[in-house]
Amino acid sequence: MTFLLELPPFIRLLLALGVSMLISFCSTPGVKRMAVKIGAMDVPEDDRRMHDHPIPRMGGLAIAVAFLVTVFLFTEIDVQMQGVILGAIVILVLGILDDCFTLRPMPKFIVQILAASIVVIHGCTIRYLSNPFSSVPGACIDLGIFAVPLTVLWIVTITNAVNFIDGLDGLAVGVSGISCTSMLIIALVVAEQNIAVTTAALLGACLGFIPYNFNPAKIFMGDTGSTFLGFILASISIQGLFKMYAVISFAVPFIILGVPFFDICYAVLRRLWHHQNPMTADRGHFHHRLIDMGFSQKQTVAITYTLTAILGLAAVLLASSGGTKIVILICTIMVVAVLAFMVIFGPKHRPDSEKKDSMRKDKTK
Repeated sequence: MTFLLELPPFIRLLLALGVSMLISFCSTPGVKRMAVKIGAMDVPEDDRRMHDHPIPRMGGLAIAVAFLVTVFLFTEIDVQMQGVILGAIVILVLGILDDCFTLRPMPKFIVQILAASIVVIHGCTIRYLSNPFSSVPGACIDLGIFAVPLTVLWIVTITNAVNFIDGLDGLAVGVSGISCTSMLIIALVVAEQNIAVTTAALLGACLGFIPYNFNPAKIFMGDTGSTFLGFILASISIQGLFKMYAVISFAVPFIILGVPFFDICYAVLRRLWHHQNPMTADRGHFHHRLIDMGFSQKQTVAITYTLTAILGLAAVLLASSGGTKIVILICTIMVVAVLAFMVIFGPKHRPDSEKKDSMRKDKTK
């Protein structure tokens, strides 16, 4: 398939997007049938679930297959990409097992660290951070021995962050798709062609799966999909975004992944504050808070999409603009801080019974 790598860059990017989308869309029904057959079903047993009947999960397998096949066809597999793919396969197997048998949090966490370590061993690390306090253009900070633990921490955090927001129909895959779009634009701006094609492959896989996952969802992507998406997004950001040594460019990946990153940080701090295990599931995530404020499931997803898109646009401007970078960063932080405050401390407008009735109405529309 070497002739595919010789195609014009933009044609290769479009083909990667289209092929990945087609594979994901066509393979999802088969994955759904397999999930039903092996019993990988999401049963609503607590108030964290927004659905009222068992729904197949493990749909993320279609996303993973579409992405991996497309990457092998249209990208140059260097040593770093080999590490990303190997680590992603480990995460994929872990997610499948979790969707089938519901594994305990600690073993999953250990395997995630091992998968992130595979990426690091293959040379994909956050080696430098740009220095916003230096007057020298392009000045950066060499992380030295801290590069390895920081990289592992980043990958594991984003892997779980995307998993944490996978609580409503179409939410995690849509947020991931919007984040992919922002990364794709930035990769094109900074002429990272291989990263652009890789990101296009992931975006196509998300787009192909979304029609089955919109409310009312026919299949969930489960941990198979959410952890896989988080792992790839984290790894791609290391390969591309953290290599930009322009002023305050270290903020770009944090802004693009701002919604899941904020959600996991808030979740961990909230659980520690209440003397709970940080890995214990609860009903206090960003999307749960929006539901509690009176929004329907579809409205909550739309709000989260919009916020992710705004953050993505800010990241694109931050990566490409000149003297307006500081202003963009400050404004973005202020907007996110205000919205986060409103969501965290916003009042509940409807009782639980009314919210559940609203969820059922959303499912029947």
